[in-house]
Amino acid sequence: MSEKQPVSDEKKKRYVRPYGDTTGDGMVQMSFTLPVPHGPRAEGAAQQLANKMGMDPAMVVHSHAIGADFTFVVVYGSVSHLVDLDEVKVVEREYPLLSPYDVNATVKNTLGRKLVVVGACIGTDAHTVGIDAILNIKGFAGEKGLEYYRELRVVNLGAQVSVPELVKRARTEKADAVLVSQVVTQRDAHILNTQEMSAAFREAMGSARPTLVAGGPRFDPLMAGELGVDRVFGRGTTPGEVASYLVHTISQKGVAA
Repeated sequence: MSEKQPVSDEKKKRYVRPYGDTTGDGMVQMSFTLPVPHGPRAEGAAQQLANKMGMDPAMVVHSHAIGADFTFVVVYGSVSHLVDLDEVKVVEREYPLLSPYDVNATVKNTLGRKLVVVGACIGTDAHTVGIDAILNIKGFAGEKGLEYYRELRVVNLGAQVSVPELVKRARTEKADAVLVSQVVTQRDAHILNTQEMSAAFREAMGSARPTLVAGGPRFDPLMAGELGVDRVFGRGTTPGEVASYLVHTISQKGVAA
């Protein structure tokens, strides 16, 4: 019987401080733009702002003009704040990342048919880069999109799809999952559109609705309950993560049944 491995000092840490030159020195770097012409006054204003934000000392390490009336600034300095890791609230992945082979095998063994995925950018959002990165075979970050998976049938509706149209198509296709991407965030359009979408599916299909997944760079994964969806994916999500989640959901439903 092997001895229990001691927990590393890194894992024992509860309170942490930013690291710059030496451990625990609290050094951070931030960048921002000020509506001030480039010059000493702009750099002085940037340093004052950094001081008010708790950086002491604060040093302007880079600045350059953006047009005639704006200055981009990079500030480097120390902060005294600590982060309590016990108070960090995030959504952690509760399912394993699967290879395309394992995804296909699980779908085939669990459903006995192809898993149907319908994707779209809803409302007036015309930015398809996100949904295409997940669905199209070319994929993202070196991973093939869901179209690559033999046991998934993907229906990509593209951009500016109305909520009624999405619900109707999902019913026609007998979708197991619906993926919506939202990039436009003016006046919280991404939130309102997704809430409208989830409400429409609940009204039209009740508990028989498909798994609803929302994604976009401005979404917080903690917002799933607020949005009325099953899962929220943020920036940097890969097709493999989404495919693994979909397999996890059908496996869970199989256990529940």
